[in-house]
Amino acid sequence: MSDPTGAAGNPDAPITVIGVGDGPLDARAREALARAGLVVGGHRHLHTAADLIAPDAETVPLGSLREATERIGAEPGPVVVLASCDPGWFGPIRTLRRLGRPLRVLPAPPSLSGLAALAGLPWDDVATVSAHGRDPRGAVNAARALPAVAVLTGPTLTVAELSRRLEGWNRHFTVAERLGHDDARLTRCTAVEAAGRAWATPNVVLVTDPDRSSASTAPVHDQPAAPAPGGWALPESRYAHRNSMVTKAEVRALVVARLAPTLGRLIWDVGAGSGSVAVECGLLRAAAIAVEADADSAGRIRENALGHGVDVRVVHGRAPEALADLPVADAAFVGGGGPAVVAAVAALGVPRVVVACAVLDHALAARVALREAGYAVRGTQLSAARLAELPDGTVRLAALNPVTVLWADAAGAPRGDAGGPQGCSPGGARGRAPGGPRSEQEQERECGT
Repeated sequence: MSDPTGAAGNPDAPITVIGVGDGPLDARAREALARAGLVVGGHRHLHTAADLIAPDAETVPLGSLREATERIGAEPGPVVVLASCDPGWFGPIRTLRRLGRPLRVLPAPPSLSGLAALAGLPWDDVATVSAHGRDPRGAVNAARALPAVAVLTGPTLTVAELSRRLEGWNRHFTVAERLGHDDARLTRCTAVEAAGRAWATPNVVLVTDPDRSSASTAPVHDQPAAPAPGGWALPESRYAHRNSMVTKAEVRALVVARLAPTLGRLIWDVGAGSGSVAVECGLLRAAAIAVEADADSAGRIRENALGHGVDVRVVHGRAPEALADLPVADAAFVGGGGPAVVAAVAALGVPRVVVACAVLDHALAARVALREAGYAVRGTQLSAARLAELPDGTVRLAALNPVTVLWADAAGAPRGDAGGPQGCSPGGARGRAPGGPRSEQEQERECGT
């Protein structure tokens, strides 16, 4: 097997990565192809560049990126890699840099730029997520949480499958089909309409929330993708609630920290009351579902979500029955319903469960239920006292009722106190979410397979 570091080849021989878009290749790309001894790319891209490749050059259709990298590393002469659009945007650049050879990148506009151009939209505050070669839940959850998300679809997340998974969220689709081809087409429709159609590939989908962005324009620029500056653990006065039925800020701070909401994750708030936990998860760009049995409280959750500019899906129903058809959560908070609801959430295999109990007996019963379900359980009791001003201007400490907070991880789930997003990589101020390196399968897609 060849040395993938490039030591078996010529470490000084350059690798030119050419982005193939909808226009002709420029003079620099043509010159690189004419000089290359090895050209690697997807079948479509090799076909596009066939007349420009030197007759004696070897061409390698991209199957496994790992195998292609080994072959590139062993090549003694100049190499060209053909990729989709901008190779530095969800492309093979990170992997190729590991070879340690000089790297020259000749990009074409990325597909989001092509969609925006086709639609006549700005795209400087549109988040971008990819479903290629990774668990598509991260991409779906970003589309559930944010007002405007461009989704790079793939075999595991087609346009129709994306629309199915967004059931329960009011979303509009702008679908750009066959970007980079003469027959590129743009279609605007509802998610329901998108589910009933066959879509040509390649395609990219702009998913928008009509209540927080316009269907005819990109999201307005005074609604940035970043979370609100207030963070979380906001004062109870920031929420409409009934008879102080709202998770206190001190407790909410720990609960939200243990839920680890971030872009690409889905959080359940079960027995949500005012929905303050769900709302603050939404402020941190997670997708959130609030389950509440009381109709008036369910209405207040919607009011609170609207007031904070986040989209919380409210399910009016009683747990555990109301949990049966919900999309799988990354973490769940049980603030009401008692140990029986905790056991029901655990039975569904939610990776992390967080519980807040004012009654110690309930906390102990919840701990038993979680342990019997195979969870590793930790917890703490919070006893806080707030500064309270007296009439003479002095202050005293006003004690709050102690609350026990448990957090439990299912077997095989990460044991850290803060989880990370799963399979979501939106970019920069436009939403690049934290996440690990792109998978081999995703990089293969970006090279044109």
